[in-house]
Amino acid sequence: MSVRKRGSALPSVRAALLPALALLAGCSTVRESEPPRTATEELLISSAVDHALAGLQLNIPAATKVWVDTDYFDAYDQKYAIGAIRDYLEHRGARLMPDRGSAEVVVEIRSGALSTNSSSWIIGVPTLTLPVPTVGPAQTPELALLQEQRDVGVAKIGITIYDAKTGALIPYSPSAPVFGLSHNTDWTLLTLFGWKRTDAIPPGAE
Repeated sequence: MSVRKRGSALPSVRAALLPALALLAGCSTVRESEPPRTATEELLISSAVDHALAGLQLNIPAATKVWVDTDYFDAYDQKYAIGAIRDYLEHRGARLMPDRGSAEVVVEIRSGALSTNSSSWIIGVPTLTLPVPTVGPAQTPELALLQEQRDVGVAKIGITIYDAKTGALIPYSPSAPVFGLSHNTDWTLLTLFGWKRTDAIPPGAE
């Protein structure tokens, strides 16, 4: 009669389990993306551009050959803003030209502001840093009876329109820049309950 030693099967069991454990570990890995700017910030800026252009009145004649000069437009999300301005002109009948030489008028655009502002206030006890003997500084939890976090997107866009051949100012060139604002506000009640109000995200898109 043979006697089976206790634990003699453990090496083979370990060998069988190792691939499965490795597979499970691989499945549990979560990849985190950390872009330098949040989607909310980008939406606030692009929405502010949209709001600014919504207030722009250009009586540009249909089929006018236009070249958009972007040399003085330098800001965050400038490609979206430039594209939005080009879209605005096309929807009003302008014909966008690939260069100054083939255009009748030049639409020179510039950015005075294309960014966000943030502010917050709290009724309650904010986070405090306190010295703890033998441990060092420690932070207390925030206790908010009511808290507001407000983020505002700001766009200021200047436009000058002049004759591509003579450089003379076109009569329908805007006399002042256009401004656009967008808002995102978060409220927190009793630290547990929160709600949001925004015009940067369409209803139902969150």
